[in-house]
This record gives sequence, structure tokens and C-alpha cells, in this order.
Amino acid sequence: MYSVARVARLTNLRHISALPASARGYAKDVRFGAEVRAEMLKGVNVLADAVAVTMGPKGRNVVIESSWGSPKITKDGVTVAKAVELQDKFQNIGAKLVQDVANKTNEEAGDGTTTSTVLARAIALKGFDMVTHGSNPVEIRRGIMAAVEAVVEHLKNLSRPVTTPEEIAQVATISANGDDSVGNLISDAMKKVGKEGVITVKDGKTLKDEMEIIEGMKFDRGYISPFFVNTTKGAKVEYNDALVLFSEKKISSIQSIIPALELANQHKRPLVIIAEDIDGEALSTLVINRLKIGLQVAAVKAPGFGDNRKNTLQDMAIATGGIVFGEEGSDLKLEDIQAQDFGKVGEVVITKDDTLMLKGSGSEADISRRVEMIKDQIEASSSEYEKEKMQERMARLASGVAVLKIGGASEIEVNEKKDRVTDALNATRAAVEEGIVPGGGVALLRCIPNLDTMTPANEDQRKGIEIVKHAIRQPCFTIAENAGLDASVIVNKVIECEDLNQGFDAATESMVNMISAGIIDPTKVVRTALTDASGVASLLITAESVITEIPEKADPAAAGMGGMGGMGGMGGMGGMGGMM
Repeated sequence: MYSVARVARLTNLRHISALPASARGYAKDVRFGAEVRAEMLKGVNVLADAVAVTMGPKGRNVVIESSWGSPKITKDGVTVAKAVELQDKFQNIGAKLVQDVANKTNEEAGDGTTTSTVLARAIALKGFDMVTHGSNPVEIRRGIMAAVEAVVEHLKNLSRPVTTPEEIAQVATISANGDDSVGNLISDAMKKVGKEGVITVKDGKTLKDEMEIIEGMKFDRGYISPFFVNTTKGAKVEYNDALVLFSEKKISSIQSIIPALELANQHKRPLVIIAEDIDGEALSTLVINRLKIGLQVAAVKAPGFGDNRKNTLQDMAIATGGIVFGEEGSDLKLEDIQAQDFGKVGEVVITKDDTLMLKGSGSEADISRRVEMIKDQIEASSSEYEKEKMQERMARLASGVAVLKIGGASEIEVNEKKDRVTDALNATRAAVEEGIVPGGGVALLRCIPNLDTMTPANEDQRKGIEIVKHAIRQPCFTIAENAGLDASVIVNKVIECEDLNQGFDAATESMVNMISAGIIDPTKVVRTALTDASGVASLLITAESVITEIPEKADPAAAGMGGMGGMGGMGGMGGMGGMM
């Protein structure tokens, strides 16, 4: 026996299963097989074409529309990749996946984003073609990953360490698209602050590039009151051989700092108070004593907020050999201060905007321990903002900060150059870390013989190795193509060279020794570009279906309501006022 409801339900189910797949009512758009792979590949090609034009010394610039302000002109691969947004959902998925490759390479190595995009496109293109012709995508991926491992191993053998400032300048020059001035600027900065030092890039105020070295502990907080100024020239507070009192809490009562003032007076040394804030009677008493009896004292607010402020105060205390009062869980009171609790600095300069402390008398061992601790925190942190702040703190303790101020005639020019300087800086750090290899795509071409000796487990894995052999030819091919030359001929010429360092210089359109000519790439950049590109592109090959949101169509009825604007004519009712 069947109930009426059950019969109706069975009939409905048979009716739905008889419908073709395209007529089923999905809440999202789902597509399968070769058709959707072709759509994704279109997106990959659009993004890769936009990025590839920037590659090499004869690469072109890309103009990007900005939602506010003037358009941006750049030759930085990751900036171009981030700007690409396609209307078709499936094409956009392909573009976004390759965009992720560029982002990941940028985060890890800071350069090589154009190379990684070109490699990812080459792997995806060949891989999709082989899968469409019946190969197993999972086996192809295994072959690709095995080949990439072999290439990375060979790159390590080709790599040589960077030692001289000239080599550092060469790496920076190549990354900045052959701009010698950028290469020399970065080389000078590294000479001044060391390879571990922090180098920051900012907008300059002039037409020329400038470098400022900030040594000692400098932070962006000035004196609390202008009455502390003790020099007529430049409205500054300047003291030599000063004592420094650090407090994490606000100081409002004069009673709490009288012992500190008495100790400083006994030792006949100036006192600088750095606290969360100083106000009320404490501030007014300090100012009156400064003006009436010439008491050598100055008060400054502690820099930063929250945990950052606590950590910075602790850094300053360690650098000057003092301690921080008012810490949570500490029973140290300001009233019980002893002479050894002060920080000691050889020189202190305070303006209305910032404070500079030089020649702190903290012990080298304590400072080294603090630097190591900050290094560990940087490795453990996942926040880019926190990492940047911690690197600044570490540099203040270790060797100072170099600020590169990039000049130019317009904002567009400064931004374009800043992109190149940042790339060059990241490439230089990567070169110092893992060494250098011949540039211009030559290092990857030198890995092809190693791939020829590999023995794959099956035919599909052999195809994976062939895909990598094809892909690693593309960077050199693209550079030659952007120079307007026959790229296939040039790539074969480079492969046939017996000298491993011999390659093609697109700037002079001649075959040269790449190391001698200064055309070099950081090993880390080449390695990261290949591993990131192969990881994402080989996963893309294994996709068999893609699911996207269906964009909601605007309700025509709601749009029609716009006609109600005609009611504005009711303004004529104002004449009714005469009825009163």
C-alpha cells in the first residue's frame, strides 16, 4: 500500500532525476571538466599577460586605475597582479589563484613575483592540455613536485654567497630594473646599519633620493612642556651624561618623584623622566623648579600604546642599564628608587616631536639577550604589523635604522620608484640570506640536464617532469620576447653554452658572463618563485569541478520606483502659505 503523499513524492523524484544536469536548479553555479578548465585558463592568461610585460630590462610599465587619486604607473609584478579583477566568475578564479602565487612569493622573498606568475601560467597551460588528453592529474602533480625538488637541489649547488658591497649593489640594481642609483643607495645603507639592520623606505621631500641613519634610541615623542627647553637655538632640550627614570604608569603626584629628583641633584646630573604621562602637580612643580632654580630636568611621554609601549620602555631600560617602574606584578615603587635603578645615557636630545638617546650604558650581554628574544618573537608572530614593529625595536637596540627617502617630481614618479626600491631591498636581503645565481632565467635553464636524468615511476609522472622542463624555459623566453627578439633562438643559444654562467643580456642584446656583468638573482627568489608557482598551478590542474556564487539580478520593480522622483514638483505647495 502506498499513501497518497508517498506516491506524490516518488513521482516528483522521478521527474527531477529525468531532468538534464543543466536544467537542475543549483543555488550556485557548478561547472565540470574541460569546459571549466578552459574558462579558468583564460583568467590565468589575462593575469599572466598583464604581469609578463614588466619582465626584464626592456619590460614595459603598467598603468593601473585608482578608485581615488591619480592612476598608478608601476613595473612591480605583485602590484599589477593585485589590480586584476575579471567580470567572469570562472575566469576570475583562475586569475585569483595565480595572484595568490605572486602574493606568496612576495611575502616570502619580497621579489620574483613576475617570474612566479610566468612559471605558474606555463605549468597550468601544459598541465590542462595533458589532462584534457587523458592523463591522470594526480600523477602529473607528483611528477611536477619531484622535478621541482630536483631543480631546487641543483640551484643550491649553483648558488654562491654574497660577500662584497659591490655584489649587494649589483643585486639591488638588477631588481630595480637596472637603476644604478637605487643599487648604490641600498648598498650604502647596508654598509651603515649592517645586514641585520632595519632599512625603511619613505616619501622624500626633494627631487633627489636621500638616506638618513638614525643611531641610538630614537622615538617619536617630544617634551611635554616647552618650558623644559634649555637651548636658545632650535628649541631643544640637550643634556650630557643624564639619568633616565622609566615609569609605565602616569605620574601625577610630586611626592612619588621627589626621591628621584633628590638623587639626581646629589649626583649633579640632569634627569629625564619617561612615563605614560606626567600631569597635575608633578608637571607644574617640575616646570616651576626648572624656571626658578634652573633644575636640570625634562619630561617625555612614553612612545606607542598598550603592549608596544611596555615593550619599548623595557627595550630602552635595557639599552640604558635602568629598570621600569610600575610594571604589572612588580612591587617596585617610585618612592623607593636607588641610584642604580636609573638608566644612564651619554647624550640626550629632545625636540617637540621626538627624543634621541645616545651612548646608553646597558650591558652588551643584556642587549644581545633582548635582541635574540625579539628575533624569536618575530619568527613566532603571524601579524605583518607586529613583525615590522619588532624589527624596528630590534634595530634600535642592535645597529640603528636607515631611512631611504625617495625623491621625485610628482607623486606618481615617487610611488613608481618606491615600488622598485622596496623590491630591490627585499631581493638584497634574500641574496644575503641564501646567496646568488646567474640571473636572466639562466639558473633555471642550467637545471634542465638534471631533469633529463630523472627516472619517473610511470608515464604520467614523466609528463609532469616534461611540464617543469617546459616551464623553466619561460622566464628567459619572456625576457627575450619583451626585448623584441626571437625568443626561441635565444633560449636555445643559452642552453647550448658550455659555460654555466653564460647567458643573454637583454639590455645590450648580447651573450655575456652573467656573474661578471652583474646580472644576478638571489637564490631564495628563484627557489621561492618556482616552489610557489608549481604548488598552486599543479593543484589547479587536478580541479575537475568549480563552484561559484550566482550574482543576484537587480529587481526591476525596485528600479522602477526611481520614477517617484517626480514628486519633487510638490514644492509648489509653498504657495499655500498665503491662505493664512
